[in-house]
Amino acid sequence: MGYKDTIDYLFKCAPMFQNVGKAAYKEGLENTLKLDEYFNHPHRKFKIIHIAGTNGKGSCSHTIAAILQSAGYKTGLYTSPHLIDFSERIKVNGRPIEENFVIDFVNKHKHFFEPLHPSFFELTTAMAFLYFAEKEVDVAVIEVGLGGRLDCTNIISPDLTIITNISLDHTQFLGHTLTEIAKEKAGIIKENTPVVIGEYTAETKEVFTDKAKSENAEIIFAQDNPLISNAIHDEHGHYIYQSSEIKDLNGELGGTYQIKNTNTILNAVNKLKEKGYNITEKDIRNGFGNVCESTGLMGRWQKLEENPTIICDTGHNIGGMEYISKQLMAMNYEKLHIVIGMVNDKDINGVISLLPKNATYYFTQASVKRALPAEEIRAIGIDHGLKGNAYASVKDALAAAKEQAGENDLIFVGGSTFIVADLIVLYKNNQ
Repeated sequence: MGYKDTIDYLFKCAPMFQNVGKAAYKEGLENTLKLDEYFNHPHRKFKIIHIAGTNGKGSCSHTIAAILQSAGYKTGLYTSPHLIDFSERIKVNGRPIEENFVIDFVNKHKHFFEPLHPSFFELTTAMAFLYFAEKEVDVAVIEVGLGGRLDCTNIISPDLTIITNISLDHTQFLGHTLTEIAKEKAGIIKENTPVVIGEYTAETKEVFTDKAKSENAEIIFAQDNPLISNAIHDEHGHYIYQSSEIKDLNGELGGTYQIKNTNTILNAVNKLKEKGYNITEKDIRNGFGNVCESTGLMGRWQKLEENPTIICDTGHNIGGMEYISKQLMAMNYEKLHIVIGMVNDKDINGVISLLPKNATYYFTQASVKRALPAEEIRAIGIDHGLKGNAYASVKDALAAAKEQAGENDLIFVGGSTFIVADLIVLYKNNQ
């Protein structure tokens, strides 16, 4: 099998959550432990930073990886989902996993894993750990896939754990209250291992405090230790942060939610330095200022065009959309155009209710099975006072928005990671 056939095999052999949703979710660590034993526990051969949270874990994972790379550490990065190609999920020093490694992994080991019927994420997590071990990375930044307690990344013993925040998402698996979800996320807190909590509420703080106490784990609430005194946008849409420790810190990632992510990251970096990581101010500046180039991060308040301005963002739940909507309403433009689609297992009414009313909408659907049909999301939008038409694809919706937009208008594309994925593929194909 070639690379494309191998990826197709993986998608069919082990159903991928981003395509089929609940049917791909497997609770428990039985398969993960069997795979880990078969591969001789590869995650024990390198240091690890483990990151969970409802929103922000992707930005935090990539930025911390970029800082570590700048500090000279050979750095693995495991994240999900991918936007364009599977190889984005597994990287070393920003370089995606080689196609031949993926092909060889399947050909050499399918005799073992096929009888297990693993999920896609179980299998790819094992692949990532093996790849990092064979590449002899110094440290790997591992992003939790779903939840924490029963996530298949949770067999690791990290130097530091980070939980960015808790919001209502994946409630069918994790619980219907912030307390229930926090208990699942808190499952990554390990014995004698420090944990940084980015944001908390009254109900989630107690969960984290109790879990940390039971594990004898030092807990740092970044929210209570603000290291950012000011943040303003420069002419390129990047943030310039004033920190109590670093002046004029240039953050490449836009989006108002990055202010809280940055505070979480700076608190985490301080803890890593305490644990002996050799990270300088220059490394922090390089990491924040060049995270996209260093790691290949895409889709976080990413500007794709000007005149009209076209921006996309992968925020897809209530917590993420609260920030996006506030930022959209605070920006300068003549008219606002929003291309939006969602998948069918989200709180669609909750997200739609947060969207600005003073915009023209282009309701659409992503090219995944979980996509909510464009006409259905349009009907929900109309119920919430939004005005616009439905389009069969992101390509058609974007074309309609560009046709109607003036050069001083803003077009925002989002609502789902997969809407943004279709958009970025469209731009890549047109280059």
